[in-house]
Amino acid sequence: MKIIILGAGQVGGTLAEDLVGEQNDITVIDVNPEKLHELQDKMDLQVVTGQGSHPDVLAKAGAEDADMLIAVTSDDATNMLSCQIAFSIFSTPVKIARIRSEQILKHKKKLFHNQDIPVDHIIAPEQLVTKDIARLIDYPGALQVREFAGGKVSLVGIKAYYGGLLVGHALSTLRDHIPNIDTRVAAIYRKGKPIRPLGTTVIEADDEVFFIAATRHIRAVMSELQKLEKAYKRIMIAGGGHIGSGLARILEKNHQVKIIEHNPKRAEQLSNELNNTLVFVGDSSDKELLVEEHIDQIDAFIAVTNDDEANIMSSMVAKSCGARKTIALIQRNEYHDIVHGNILDLDIAVSPQQATISALLTHVRKGGIVNAYSLRRGAAEAVEIVAHGDEQSSKVIGREIQDIKLPPGATIGAIVRGEEVLIAHSTTVIQTDDHVILFLVNKKYIHQVEKLFAVSAIFF
Repeated sequence: MKIIILGAGQVGGTLAEDLVGEQNDITVIDVNPEKLHELQDKMDLQVVTGQGSHPDVLAKAGAEDADMLIAVTSDDATNMLSCQIAFSIFSTPVKIARIRSEQILKHKKKLFHNQDIPVDHIIAPEQLVTKDIARLIDYPGALQVREFAGGKVSLVGIKAYYGGLLVGHALSTLRDHIPNIDTRVAAIYRKGKPIRPLGTTVIEADDEVFFIAATRHIRAVMSELQKLEKAYKRIMIAGGGHIGSGLARILEKNHQVKIIEHNPKRAEQLSNELNNTLVFVGDSSDKELLVEEHIDQIDAFIAVTNDDEANIMSSMVAKSCGARKTIALIQRNEYHDIVHGNILDLDIAVSPQQATISALLTHVRKGGIVNAYSLRRGAAEAVEIVAHGDEQSSKVIGREIQDIKLPPGATIGAIVRGEEVLIAHSTTVIQTDDHVILFLVNKKYIHQVEKLFAVSAIFF
């Protein structure tokens, strides 16, 4: 596929790296030649220096025969205008734009049509991150929660702790513990490295376990791997920007919520807009302020300012003062490595880049893929793929899972058939229009999955 990416920032650069490795023809446009040279030094791709909203720059990037334009610059207007030009002048088939402004997003149904602003898919990073964090609040103890098939089934990543019923026991005993609930362990990471989950695999403390289950059964399965945490009731949010205010709107209905915002005018605005949230003016890393606001009684401290260092520092201070769980928004990949290396006393790091990449991959993937999530800092991937065709035209339909030649490290975890959630077993047979949930330990095999589920005119 020939793809033009507008913007060589963290999102554009990470997306380019993901797609180049999958045999796509990638061209990146940016006004900063240094960023482009850095990308070109690392990857086999084309670069064009200039404004992506200028027709001559798009033409130089090969817009005449591009399959897709992905506009992820930091400027909404540039992203929208580039999609308009790609449509009007070059008839680019698929146009995707990152839009951050709430003022634009609230009118998206009226704005984004071919007769108005021709954007086929909108990526709104702040909204994606807000939903991700809200899911973590819904499931205390989870590191990641990803939903598929309209929320019917979920993939959950958790850390196994001493005290979990299954720790020290083989996976095969899981059914003995919860005989009325079906689940599938899709992957296990031990000391950062994936191990293949077999019935004989013994769960160890500190293993990172990804399991798939019907969403209604998530907490029951979590209780087998770690001592089930109590529901979060008291929430403190550091930062009253788009993410912080969006989270407060969602959480204030069922939780006690406080926001710390350093800008007095913004704090006053939030006080007027929010119904049941207490808003304070101050520095979220100020220990005296946190203690004064009873940080030791807070179930979840969520730092979502625009400053990585501030988020990390305030989370560490909150943790040291007794906050039960800390969640920090971190944009720089280097900081994520530090957090995952347990160097910092911080529970969960949330990446807006990975949330954005996941949303983009959903639109880039082929072969019936309707949902894609980038996991493990881009190394792994979980996808939802619809099985099209019939037994003559498909390599998967009418076949038991044990007879399907999946690529290395790929696991079919669940199948959604209509309203029914089926946890995958070796003898499960895939039928036409099934939504199949797969976990790939190594995303480099995604094209093999796409080919496996592709419909052939003649299949032997």
